[in-house]
Amino acid sequence: MTLTLTPAADQGAELARFAAEISCASVPAHVLRRAEDLFLDWMACALAGRSGEPVQALERFVERHAKPGDAELLTSRKRVDPLFAAMLNSGASHMVEQDDVHNGSVFHAAAVVFGPALALAQSRKASGAQMLEAIVAGYEVGIRIGEFLGRAHYKRFHTTATVGCIAAAATAGRLLNLNAEQMAWAFGSAATQAGGLWEYLREGAQSKQLHCAHAAMAGITAAELAADGYTGARRALEGAGGMGASMSEGADPAKLVDGLGSRWTLAESSFKFHASCRHTHPAADALQRLMQREHLKHEDLADVLCGVHQSAIDVLAPVVEPSSVHQSKFSMGTVLGLIAVFGRAQLPDFDAHYLDAKVVAVRKKVRMTLDAEVEGAYPARWIGKVWVKTTDGRSFEARVDEPKGDPGNTLSRPELEDKAQRLASYARGASDGEMKAIIQRVWNLENETSVQGWLT
Repeated sequence: MTLTLTPAADQGAELARFAAEISCASVPAHVLRRAEDLFLDWMACALAGRSGEPVQALERFVERHAKPGDAELLTSRKRVDPLFAAMLNSGASHMVEQDDVHNGSVFHAAAVVFGPALALAQSRKASGAQMLEAIVAGYEVGIRIGEFLGRAHYKRFHTTATVGCIAAAATAGRLLNLNAEQMAWAFGSAATQAGGLWEYLREGAQSKQLHCAHAAMAGITAAELAADGYTGARRALEGAGGMGASMSEGADPAKLVDGLGSRWTLAESSFKFHASCRHTHPAADALQRLMQREHLKHEDLADVLCGVHQSAIDVLAPVVEPSSVHQSKFSMGTVLGLIAVFGRAQLPDFDAHYLDAKVVAVRKKVRMTLDAEVEGAYPARWIGKVWVKTTDGRSFEARVDEPKGDPGNTLSRPELEDKAQRLASYARGASDGEMKAIIQRVWNLENETSVQGWLT
């Protein structure tokens, strides 16, 4: 079944109406199952992020300001009001660089959608089906706005921070049962709060988790105000003074309503396999494949050239010598160094080895170059290419057209379960038994009468 669309005065208002009217009956079953997959992945990411210094600082902030409530903090298992629970859980989920991404919008929906979804669903005693409706609303809205703003926006702003405010508002608005007009107001109030600068990455600052934490709070704030009659600009996205005009170049409003009711962008989201910036994954997969195929060892590498898209250069090139574990995940050389030395780039590998002499030696041999084919395919497709020269003069090359985790090369449910167990144990966020119980509940989320008590 699909939603029936009616003409709208503008695309932003039509997107808001779509979000307000989503129901499980209108969403294909495979999309709902994918939403469950993404929820498990997000929860495990939040559990893994609980020990990060930025997350601990956010938790101290929450402890100072939050009131007791029904919403669960996945980091500490305490219960607080939904605004602060959404803030902390969202920030924690973006800590370890394992949360999902949508290629075409370069947007990490999970980090800004699930925090508000879980917190409000728990505080409002919602069912699993109602939470799923809110999740789908947040993904469909956020991804389309990311595509609307395009690459020019991503070059200037962290899309997850900016677009995340509206995605969170759509999520919260659906759980608050906003009507179409109220949802449009919520979009407007959320959009006017949008921000997220890239400079934190160049300086190794800790703002990235705040980007998601703020987006979650901004979205809930906007939705609750709208429910109380607080108006927001209906054309805050595509208007002359809206996000498209102010924060991008050549933004295409038609993308806001592209395929509404028939194209389900949530199902296009990719899972992260390596514990690093997604821009490193195509090259990491290609190098991993090449070294296995040619039986190479890290000491065999004399030069490693990666063919990448321009956004990868924009994000990764400033990180020449990473000064922290988190910054190392945005270093192409470090990621490929871990692949070359250890055959993987998982969370414990970054913690223990990002400054390992062998990894650093490979890092210094890695270069990036803008590749016309890779650039032309991006962002719809993230192609990976590597060319390797060995110390004995041989030359090899490899490419990957769909990195591990992409929809065409996705993680199966058993693989997602394995990833979730590893992430939960990483920071001792949950025991094996607790995660097994969580996994079984998630796979039955649509039928859950209550979403209370995942860890408490």
